[in-house]
Amino acid sequence: MDARTGKAFAVDGRPANNLLRCLSAADYALLAPHVAFENAAASDLLYNPGDDVQVVHFPCGPSLATFLVPNEDGRDVETILVGREGAVGGIVSEGFLPAYTRICVKFGGPFARIHVGKLEAAKLHSPSLRNVFARYADCLLAQIFQSTACNAIHSIEQRTAKWILAAMERTGDESSVPLTHEQLATLLGVGRSYASRVLQSFKAEGILDTRRGSILVRSRDGLRLRACLCNDAVKTHFEEVLRGVYPTEKADRSPA
Repeated sequence: MDARTGKAFAVDGRPANNLLRCLSAADYALLAPHVAFENAAASDLLYNPGDDVQVVHFPCGPSLATFLVPNEDGRDVETILVGREGAVGGIVSEGFLPAYTRICVKFGGPFARIHVGKLEAAKLHSPSLRNVFARYADCLLAQIFQSTACNAIHSIEQRTAKWILAAMERTGDESSVPLTHEQLATLLGVGRSYASRVLQSFKAEGILDTRRGSILVRSRDGLRLRACLCNDAVKTHFEEVLRGVYPTEKADRSPA
């Protein structure tokens, strides 16, 4: 499936989510009867801090979810993006546990969903299924660690380029990202005016352009040169731990 179409299913009939598509036929058969679908809009709330996590959400195609940590000044700070390479909510928990962060839909589109109890029951029947989700949880934790380090040591310009590239990879769009100046500022944890100045500097270099509600990438190579290497580190870890799940410019991996 071309991720940009926004369809819930890939050409093989499975959800257009790489984590689900990498499962063996036997493991996916344990989940398939319990998988439902929903179309979510940007900014839809999946979980608030303290909510009981009862459903695992799998972004499909170009859909993206984001983890936001509420700050004491009332602002939310975005930590990571999750697209068709993964899932949010109840990945490795045994039973229902409260959410720590706020999880919202960043870019709207289809999501597959499965009740935590059904996923846990399937894991009990299949060590290989349990292993896949444990490996994904490791990748998710690595992404959080890398984001923490990135926020501490890299410039706003480097982080801006990194976020735009990460969003493009996850949505499958080669030339644009539906991201406003305000949304980018939230991702970076800075004021809107600061984010706008960074975008203006990139525009002056011919790297990107902007239109209402979107960022248009004119030079992906130029963007890569300005980005830090944090996203590459995350991709490398994904390939070492859960090969074929992280989105690439090539066709997504077919299921086993």
